[in-house]
Amino acid sequence: MTNRSPHADDLDPVTARTRFPRSFPSPLQSHGAAMAIFLSLSGVLAWGYSIVGVSPMRFLEGIGKLGSIALLMLPPDTGGWAKFLTYLYALAETVAIALLGTLAAAIVAFPVALLASRNVLANRVVHFASRRILDCVRGVDELIWALVWINVVGLGPFAGVLAIATANAGIFGKLFSEAIEASGRGPVEGVLSTGGNDGHAVRYGLLPQVVPVLLSQVLYYFESNTRSATIIGIVGAGGIGLHISEQIRMLEYQHVSAIILMILVAVALIDRLSSGLRLAIVGTRAAGRA
Repeated sequence: MTNRSPHADDLDPVTARTRFPRSFPSPLQSHGAAMAIFLSLSGVLAWGYSIVGVSPMRFLEGIGKLGSIALLMLPPDTGGWAKFLTYLYALAETVAIALLGTLAAAIVAFPVALLASRNVLANRVVHFASRRILDCVRGVDELIWALVWINVVGLGPFAGVLAIATANAGIFGKLFSEAIEASGRGPVEGVLSTGGNDGHAVRYGLLPQVVPVLLSQVLYYFESNTRSATIIGIVGAGGIGLHISEQIRMLEYQHVSAIILMILVAVALIDRLSSGLRLAIVGTRAAGRA
């Protein structure tokens, strides 16, 4: 039998703890950092609750009022065909605001995203400036942009389109640039190796990889912007939101529930259409690879 030098694996737990104390920290040392983080987050959470005035009693009272309002909303009623057609036109206006704003944002964001992508443009100054511009635009919510554009172009759906387009241009710029940077280098190098210039590399090597991803993102945000266009309509940027605000002020809760149902149906149809288009895009991409 060969002689072996003693290792920690050969020792009993008591002897091992005595000889190698650093390998066996105490429970307080092991969990001290986690406990400190937990207590710090709990303190921040409690401080935040006190700042915003969170109260369990107020919440319970509000649940009761919410139930009363829900009963007043039943059954949904538009108040006649004339009102229904008015709401339907306003809903179509909301969908148009979302569609035009999303398309405009994508068109503006794409060239900026190319400038913000490291694998397309190596100039650090342009890259940094493009990123910071996108951050500034993205940092302002659609509702704030709606208030700004209402003061610039006046009330109406045009201000809503500009608000959606401005806010989403920053979001699309970030998403597009990340998708471009995540693309493979092989197709681009293949185009350049055959004598193509940088424009050819972008057109035939980069775009076929990223366009399906970009279209999928645009379709998703079109669905999301339909809901956002409803909100900005409340401040006067056109669409169905203004009618919701008016009916709530007039305590016509049955009209409100009818409008909400119309919005839900519209969003469901848009989601269905977007899902079909995304599947078609993925199928076309897979067929092209095959």
